[in-house]
Amino acid sequence: MIEFKAVTKRYPDGTVAVDSLDLAVDAGRITVFVGPSGCGKTTSLRMINRMIDPTSGTILLDGKDIRESDPPLLRRGIGYVIQQAGLFPHRTVLDNVSTVPLLTGASRRDARRRAGELLELVGLPAELGKRYPVQLSGGQQQRVGVARALAADPPVLLMDEPFSAVDPVVRDDLQQQLLRLQSDLDKTIVFVTHDIDEAIKLGDKVAVFRVGGRLAQYATPSELLAKPADDFVSSFVGRDRGYRALSFLAADGVPVGPVATTRVGTNTADAEPADGWVIVVDEENRPLGWLSTDLLSTVGTTVTAEGLVSGGSLYKVDDGNLRSALDSALSSPAGVGIAVDGSGAVVGGIKADTVIEALSRARRTGEVPA
Repeated sequence: MIEFKAVTKRYPDGTVAVDSLDLAVDAGRITVFVGPSGCGKTTSLRMINRMIDPTSGTILLDGKDIRESDPPLLRRGIGYVIQQAGLFPHRTVLDNVSTVPLLTGASRRDARRRAGELLELVGLPAELGKRYPVQLSGGQQQRVGVARALAADPPVLLMDEPFSAVDPVVRDDLQQQLLRLQSDLDKTIVFVTHDIDEAIKLGDKVAVFRVGGRLAQYATPSELLAKPADDFVSSFVGRDRGYRALSFLAADGVPVGPVATTRVGTNTADAEPADGWVIVVDEENRPLGWLSTDLLSTVGTTVTAEGLVSGGSLYKVDDGNLRSALDSALSSPAGVGIAVDGSGAVVGGIKADTVIEALSRARRTGEVPA
């Protein structure tokens, strides 16, 4: 557990970055610090590993005052991931990850073996170990940064806006990867972001900071959305917080109906659109996009993957929630969300009105506030 007790950081010019922070970070959980620029969230994070020392107050790590620990020794037990990964450009990926084990006394052979295991753990192929950071994509570099932070198997992992510099698709993949890793490793993770959606998605608990370094609210994501502490929190969470709250409701009761599909290579005469649309799938029945009746008449005699309309977001029936179900329906050009199984194969369609009906049932049964 990490505890902040009346922690304040005041700079010589009088600027207060963190003001009387009282907060307990639960062990084995992801705690997210979120707030606007200049609210003290990164300063609070950096005080945990003594990259910044507080002006007053106490920070306890497993009951021990961190000021009693030598900073370099303290940091060896705390993983740290930053926005741009912070990799050594002149070292290969494998050597970047093996840096920490070498510093803690491991042999070069053992350190490189551990590095290889960690690359696999974060979803990178072994052959990337021979490359240099400049030869990797932004998402790959961030995965290497996470692997290096885990190299000494630290109980605590600090992550300072690690995914903010990558595109939305890669970011979502990295978020899912972090959740998967955490389910296996049970680290105590403190994660800083300015993105409320990311905070709600990742955090077991979320600390909302206001400008001036004061804690505005500390709660679970569902509590934060249902009962913002004041107008600032309500404004920061957003007016669409009711929509975000759907993330915490399982979509088990939402019926998945039939949807018109056709495969690439099929004769266009055999395609049978429903309500003017048909979803085109590949050989594994994975969706490629939509064809309208109008477009179908212009593609020749064979259905191809050319000229398809994007199908919007997909609804994963294995782990879907009401938010993803509704989003899939609303983002689809056909008004029907595509439901897929764990392999990505189409299993049916989902409509917005059936999601709303499921939400109404949840309200009647008390799963969400009326």
